[in-house]
Amino acid sequence: MVNFTSKTYQMKREILTFSNKISRKLSKPDRKFMADMNYGILASNSCLLTDIVDQLHETSKKINSVDRLSRHLAKGTPKDALHAYLTCLKKWCPDHPVIHIDDSDVVKPDGHKFESLGWVRDGSESSAAKNVYKKGYHVTEATVLTSSNHPVSLFSRIHSSAEKNFTSINDITFSAMERAAALFGKAVFVMDRGYDDNKMFLKLDSMDQDYVIRLTAKRKLLYHNKWVFATELCNRRKGKVKLPLHYKGKTQDAYLSHVKVQITASRKDINLVLVYGITEHPMMLATNKKIKSKDDVIKIAKLYFSRWRIEEYFRCKKQIFQFENFRVRKLKAINALNFYITLCMAFLAHLSMKPETNALKAAVIKTADPIKERTSFCCYRLAKGICGILSYAKEGIRLWFRTKRPAYRQLCLRLAV
Repeated sequence: MVNFTSKTYQMKREILTFSNKISRKLSKPDRKFMADMNYGILASNSCLLTDIVDQLHETSKKINSVDRLSRHLAKGTPKDALHAYLTCLKKWCPDHPVIHIDDSDVVKPDGHKFESLGWVRDGSESSAAKNVYKKGYHVTEATVLTSSNHPVSLFSRIHSSAEKNFTSINDITFSAMERAAALFGKAVFVMDRGYDDNKMFLKLDSMDQDYVIRLTAKRKLLYHNKWVFATELCNRRKGKVKLPLHYKGKTQDAYLSHVKVQITASRKDINLVLVYGITEHPMMLATNKKIKSKDDVIKIAKLYFSRWRIEEYFRCKKQIFQFENFRVRKLKAINALNFYITLCMAFLAHLSMKPETNALKAAVIKTADPIKERTSFCCYRLAKGICGILSYAKEGIRLWFRTKRPAYRQLCLRLAV
């Protein structure tokens, strides 16, 4: 029990140190609120305000604590905190990082009071043959791979077509690209077939960014001064470069080929990388990166297959912190809550980057008691271990923010001479 008391103290200190880096330019009430949110979400593995308050162990009534958190969320995401988070994030990443952009959904089928609630395609129930639509919100996410190959959110926004000032999803995607370009200067954007759009290619070209985008079967390309379907080019060629891959839980051999073509949008020369043997139909990857050898072809294919990281990030966010189970109703507050969940995901990445010999990280993994000794995505075990260590805490973090008062508060009377 003594050991768990010390580990609990160390974990609290680690969370507060991380939180203070992000909130150092905020007022003291806002700094305390951010610390409460980060600690409560990590300790409860939930984004419900009632679960967060349960872990704070405050002396005030529960309803008063929930109201306090709700009032702070209604203010939205603090700009200074966002800037500090992005500055911290930049230190974790290489000079020319890999950025994945994708859309997800937050489904609220029984919701009636949520602001600007629209209709979204439920990805968990939809299939290739049938699309299921439910009430909810769209989520546009951009994650960047750190130096340890861990995804961390660079841009995350919950939006709906029912919003008053909503323009298009493309504008939100462009905002994510612009933030990444402003932060890193040059990066490689990796996107799936949903982003096979001339506007995306033109935007990335105007920003002078590298990209790897999977094409759809409808895409036409200019090859030897003739417009042909990308699928026709697939049928003409065969994969000559072998690449062993671990895809969807199986070790398979992919066979790669490439051809120089021009895209419809800008008429610039790009490379079409064809991947055979993994899916029923060959994958078609458009990239403006130069290809001079077989190794370059393999690197581009690996860049696209690293895209599963953002899929795992979405799944982790929903399963660990119950992302779809929030109760706040205003869209501004929902995005603020999403920001604090993002900070908690970033804290897991921060902990994962520590060496295996780190005592606190070893204690977290031991508490999680995982089945496998090693895994390529360690957020689940880290979140479980943190929750297990903090479950021994009988007090929250309110004592870490004690009000400083003068030593002598007794009224002193001076006699006038």
